[in-house]
Amino acid sequence: MTRVLRYFLFLTALCLTVGVASAQEGEQIRGLHKVKKKETIFGISRMYDLTIEQLMKANPEMNEPGYELKKGDVLKIPFATLQVAAPVAKEPDMDVTDDVRKRAIRLGVMLPLHNVNGDGKRMVEYYRGVLMACDSLKQRGVSVDIHAWNAAEDGNINEILNDEAAAKCDLIIGPLYSKQMAALSAFVEKHKIKLLIPFSINAPQLADNKYIYQVYQSHITQNSATIEHFVKGFKNYHTVIIDCNDSTSNKGEFTTALRRQLEQQKMTCNITNLKSGESDFSKAFSRTKPNVVILNTGRSPELGVAFSKLNGLKVTDPDLAITMFGYTEWLMYTRTHLENFYKFNTYIPSVFYYNPLSASTKRLQQKFRWNFHTDMQNNLPRFALTGFDHAYFFLMGLHREGRKFLGAESNPDYVQTPLQFERYGNGGLRNHTQLFVHYTRDSRVETIKF
Repeated sequence: MTRVLRYFLFLTALCLTVGVASAQEGEQIRGLHKVKKKETIFGISRMYDLTIEQLMKANPEMNEPGYELKKGDVLKIPFATLQVAAPVAKEPDMDVTDDVRKRAIRLGVMLPLHNVNGDGKRMVEYYRGVLMACDSLKQRGVSVDIHAWNAAEDGNINEILNDEAAAKCDLIIGPLYSKQMAALSAFVEKHKIKLLIPFSINAPQLADNKYIYQVYQSHITQNSATIEHFVKGFKNYHTVIIDCNDSTSNKGEFTTALRRQLEQQKMTCNITNLKSGESDFSKAFSRTKPNVVILNTGRSPELGVAFSKLNGLKVTDPDLAITMFGYTEWLMYTRTHLENFYKFNTYIPSVFYYNPLSASTKRLQQKFRWNFHTDMQNNLPRFALTGFDHAYFFLMGLHREGRKFLGAESNPDYVQTPLQFERYGNGGLRNHTQLFVHYTRDSRVETIKF
């Protein structure tokens, strides 16, 4: 079957040349960096193989409201760097006599697996996706021994960890609640077990526990990566930011940071308002450059009004080139706004993409219905597909590479949720992938690499 919907994986990596001044002896930093024209927080962090959070921690002034990176600023560069995965022979704590590639992989799932509330129902569906991944791997000759525990919010995680089967796991998926992290982190470190945290929770243990893998990316990290790719991909565009008068929106943080970068890159930008009259609204658009439009809200009603105004603008000025750039939430509005997504060449940044028309998605949804006599919940992302992707990626990696598997290679065969991990300082690893979903004017969704 020809695939008409395609999407792509962004790997955030920059190659830049810098000069580093010497730091004073005794300071817990490895050097200083003098900010040059057009440099960004994202670019500087990548330059030194740091995460944005590490750079901001070493420079607390970045956390102050209204902070703006300026030419001539001097930043402290901490020692914590991304670590390259060491070969298996250099892992001092690896038991070479127990090769996971030559036996069944022991998987533990510690999530709220119950029917009491929404958390439980969602995690049951996620777990069913894990089971489908195990079944698919079985057909490829990969054996998995699964143990699942109901790690409810009001439960005692230590009782679960006392089960002798827990200490024998090669991989544990969980927890869902932050309060369970301390005990579980200490447990996997003691027993040298990989721990995959599948959803957004507070996990400070990631900073110093090398066995932890966290899928979630902070909004700061996502925004910075998105802005970096935006200014590269739309460098020849005129940007139009539409104020949608949404007092509940949190998108101002993104549009404000984007405007600063546009100014530094000397890219043109105008601001208009959703309530502006036709004449004033039209003046915000360029007639000599293609326009890329961004709203300062992610809500569907304002998006509908914006599309209405853009369609009116195209009636009076059909040669006007307009591209829309949106937010992950817009993927939930596809049924309502699909025609306009295509018409206005829309780009949506995301860390997942649910493609209902792909053969793999259809196959898994049908398999889920057959096995569990129900349909997947109508959530984005689909929890069962998330569980399938997470389990398949890690179990296949363990089967292929054994305990030296660190998830550093991307998973090209993912159904909905791409994964690729990088070392977080001297601690665990964190997923750093990003998708841009592009709805083209010829009614396709395709891969575009900036």
